[in-house]
Amino acid sequence: MYLGIDLGTSGIKVIITDQDGKLVASVTEGLTVQRKHALWSEQDPAQWWDALQACMSNKQLTPFLGSVKALGVTGQMHGSVALDKDANVLRPAILWNDGRSSKECAELEAEVKNARQITGNLIMPGFTAPKIKWMQKHEPELFQKIDKVLLPKDYLRYLLSGDFASDMSDSAGSLWLDVENRKWNTELLKACGLDESHMPTLYEGSDITGHLSPSLAQKWGMQSVPIIAGGGDNAAGAVGVGLINSGKAMISLGTSGVYFVVNNTFSANPDKAVHSFCHALPNTWHLMSVILSAASCLEWLSTQVLKKDLGELMLALEQADLDTSKAPIFLPYLSGERTPHNNPNAVGNFFGITHQTSDLDMLYAVMEGVCFAFADGFDVLHENSPKPDAITLIGGGSKSLMWRQMFADILNIEIDYREGGDVGPALGAARLAQIAVDDSKTLVEICPEPPVVATYQPNQAAQTLYKKRRATFIQLYSALKTLY
Repeated sequence: MYLGIDLGTSGIKVIITDQDGKLVASVTEGLTVQRKHALWSEQDPAQWWDALQACMSNKQLTPFLGSVKALGVTGQMHGSVALDKDANVLRPAILWNDGRSSKECAELEAEVKNARQITGNLIMPGFTAPKIKWMQKHEPELFQKIDKVLLPKDYLRYLLSGDFASDMSDSAGSLWLDVENRKWNTELLKACGLDESHMPTLYEGSDITGHLSPSLAQKWGMQSVPIIAGGGDNAAGAVGVGLINSGKAMISLGTSGVYFVVNNTFSANPDKAVHSFCHALPNTWHLMSVILSAASCLEWLSTQVLKKDLGELMLALEQADLDTSKAPIFLPYLSGERTPHNNPNAVGNFFGITHQTSDLDMLYAVMEGVCFAFADGFDVLHENSPKPDAITLIGGGSKSLMWRQMFADILNIEIDYREGGDVGPALGAARLAQIAVDDSKTLVEICPEPPVVATYQPNQAAQTLYKKRRATFIQLYSALKTLY
């Protein structure tokens, strides 16, 4: 059996799969985010460790732990965990959706003129490098104590095994990696006051980085099993749904939203805020467009505005007969935006609310607005890359039948909802663990594409209205961006 750990933003998930890759156990513990100031987003790494230990002690997992042969780790990308020489955490982790470091991004671009060519990416506040440069400027006493900088999942790895290690896919999101050549870049590190001694050792996603400490193995009833490098959450999620070959594509509809396309060569379009990262498998890369608020927009609407149960609202919407032409337009920039705008100051907006606007009109508008934001990223990613024949849809938001069809209509492409897609990155982490230690199966056998549960074809009749409403959506951002 194989264990996958996924350190998400809103929760940590631990799963166990059997030799055939089937899910046998899954547990989740919730996490909270602290927003002390505008644009800030932080978490206490101690909370991650407490949540992981709670998962590992859960009775759903404990019967299988003794049979685990290897474990893999994945999680939220770009976060910064700064450690001192004794491996103590110096400050709360600054997360992927933190927007405080826009000035530092401009400074890095000015200092390293070819940064976009090295990294394949535009320097944005979400990435790790500008966060550390922000610390250097605003928290110099803490910065001087930095001995290691780790990504979130790699801090858990350190606590599990005592090793400072990372994988290529997650490290590509730090903006310290030469993405094409898959190695640390000294010039970019120097621009942040760091060098390679501050970095973890790099591995491919299916490499062994160490072993579970004997004390934890005894505590959890496990062997001192190998720990695998793993991957960033999106790369691991892609492995989990069999996206291992060039041209395959997926949408991950979670807290944030990601459109992900696999390539067997390095390519980039950084000027349009398209991300170019290493995949979690050797000699493979991927392009990615990202929106910072996706399914989290629905959670915000239901809890903060409507104060109603989201499940009940979604059910009511699917049963309603709305005149969607009269629904408001929603800009889903609750945490700023990445692709294609790279604007941490962008904010969410409703346009077109009247006395007749209902709860369900607003819910529909939020779902549609998220789709429109995805469409913006889809278009710029494929300026230099062929479009796929179909897109696999995964993530918590993908459970909505209505949303799946909306994606097919707005993107004008086949959407495939696959079995097990809701497990997400944790499944990819478990599969990477199996790749590392199981010589009896090929890569394709370990990472098959799951069976298609439902396929959604574009509804041509719906597209006329969507095109008109999307044109308004695009005009609204253009009109408002100078006010953000």
